[in-house]
Amino acid sequence: MNHPFKLVRRFNSSFCLAALVLVASAAASLSAETPHYLSPSQPDCSVVLAPPPLPGSAEQAADMAAVAAAFHACTTNEAALAFSEKKFSIFTFTPAIGAFFQPGKFPKTEAFFERVQTEAAAVTDIGKDYWKRPRPFTVDATLASGKLEKSFSYPSGHATEGTVLALLLAEVFPDKREDILAVGRNLGWHRVWIARHYPTDIYAGRVFARAIVRELKASPEFQRDLIEVKSELAAARPNAKPKPEAALPVAAQH
Repeated sequence: MNHPFKLVRRFNSSFCLAALVLVASAAASLSAETPHYLSPSQPDCSVVLAPPPLPGSAEQAADMAAVAAAFHACTTNEAALAFSEKKFSIFTFTPAIGAFFQPGKFPKTEAFFERVQTEAAAVTDIGKDYWKRPRPFTVDATLASGKLEKSFSYPSGHATEGTVLALLLAEVFPDKREDILAVGRNLGWHRVWIARHYPTDIYAGRVFARAIVRELKASPEFQRDLIEVKSELAAARPNAKPKPEAALPVAAQH
């Protein structure tokens, strides 16, 4: 017969073991969510960027005037294009890279750039929450259209993420560099057309993107994975030459 005290001890031991398992599981979950390439909160938006224009300042008024001018000059087709870019990925750059660059064909490349974009978005959101700049349509309700974002404005996430992707894709496809960079610039600027951002949000995003890329390149894991991406894409390019077959030994040729 088991003594009650022994039963309690067994219960406590089992409870502690279960608790340790739960803690380890939670730690593993947190580890999975930790940025793989960027250090937490790095680069620091508050250090890299100057503050946005102050509310009520002449600089803010000029920034708003630029938004209003772009918004009212925007055609229906341009607005539709801007709204269609709400969500974007590396395959938004396909027209600049080539028709062979399609989803589902490059698993390493897709996983790599999804990780990069997710991490870039995370550090950009930290900056948005730090500066807390209201979006243009919040300040001037006549500029509101479509589904409105609840996040802050500075720096622009589209400009930041679009430029990060563009800079890295331009490194992978150097012969397509200018066309790729143009797509990245447009992803940011089109947000001004629909009053989601001020021009200064866009410029700040482009600057912050370069800081992000510098930080990424400092990561050995990033460099390792980038080499694999370049290899995967090089083999898939339409003009890629097949690897020459190894020559047979002379004895084997007879």
